[in-house]
Amino acid sequence: MVAQNGVFEPPTVGRWAVALGELHERIGHRFARSEARERVKRYLLGLLGQVERKNGWRLAEAIGERDPQGAQRLLNSAKWDADEVRDDLKEYVVEHLGDEETGILIVDETGFLKKGEKSVGVARQYTGTAGDTVNCQVGVFLAYASKKGAALVDRALYLPKAWTDDSERRAEAGVPEGIVFRNKIELAERMLERAFEAGVPAKWVVADSFYGRLHAFREWLEERGRPYAVMVPKTNAVPLGGRKKKIEQHVERLPEDAYSEVCPARDGGRRPWEWACLDLAADPEKGMRRWLLVRRSTDDPEDRGFYQAYGPEETTLEELVGVCQDRWAIEQCFAEAKGEVGLDHYEVRRWDAWHRHVTLCLLAHAFLVVVRLAAREEEDAGRGGKRGISIQV
Repeated sequence: MVAQNGVFEPPTVGRWAVALGELHERIGHRFARSEARERVKRYLLGLLGQVERKNGWRLAEAIGERDPQGAQRLLNSAKWDADEVRDDLKEYVVEHLGDEETGILIVDETGFLKKGEKSVGVARQYTGTAGDTVNCQVGVFLAYASKKGAALVDRALYLPKAWTDDSERRAEAGVPEGIVFRNKIELAERMLERAFEAGVPAKWVVADSFYGRLHAFREWLEERGRPYAVMVPKTNAVPLGGRKKKIEQHVERLPEDAYSEVCPARDGGRRPWEWACLDLAADPEKGMRRWLLVRRSTDDPEDRGFYQAYGPEETTLEELVGVCQDRWAIEQCFAEAKGEVGLDHYEVRRWDAWHRHVTLCLLAHAFLVVVRLAAREEEDAGRGGKRGISIQV
């Protein structure tokens, strides 16, 4: 915020535009032609605008173009590499949100409901977005979160075998020849590997039970020395006390005093959860331990969640619980990206177009997160009697 006669006002539209211009300069060199370079800036403005549905004619009108053809060229035929812009996005997020102590990487997926069968990757498949098996595309995403905020930093479109095994369908949708079938776990691992190689400052990897349930995924992380806290189903078996049983069987034997209110929830102090923590087999050669955490509702003791964790020996229960709770940051990212910058508003069918639209949406969402962070820091500075700071992108 900006000081005006002792009163702090929100950043002006002009400063917001300057910040977006600087972000555009950051990615501008990825576009060889000036037409595409200028249009991508207008496209980002449209995604950040107040248009209810950011697609086709409505987005074209919002960015001052006579028809959707220019935006369609940007997504379908202009020469630029969405993966290079994705790398710029990751650097941007780390620069502003990166924190060695509180940074985490979160894996999850979301669905995009579609009609017909022409859109790349579309199939009847389960998605939590609908809570059912429906006609949709599914994207696997990676988010980065820290005490400063959370933003999505990578994406991968899941291609069912009905697509990867159909050469005619692949060709029509522009799927590159080198793309082979990869399950969602493999897609998640590739995104995590890119983040590790880029030096993203994250202490933990977090995921829901679709990913956490698999021993192979957890083992993949352990081989790389990466701490994790992942949800698991109650039917997973874990070794405890010399016997390997389903989690639900171990939990049935827990005494009442095994549960405690470990730390406040994020809702103003109310504590809706109690936690129990059980030691599993350690990994002393690497200085690491393994745990099973059980979360239950204080309102309904039958409402429980389960997590397996692997981390440094000195990790406290408070840190473990905090990391488990922070998984929900990616859900907020999905809600904001869909509701504010049109992540699911696209009308594209081809491989490149999907990745280009989604990447630009993630960039627009990250911009909003960074601007909000800057405004919060300026407000804090103002309360301390300091001059407001500018938004640096």
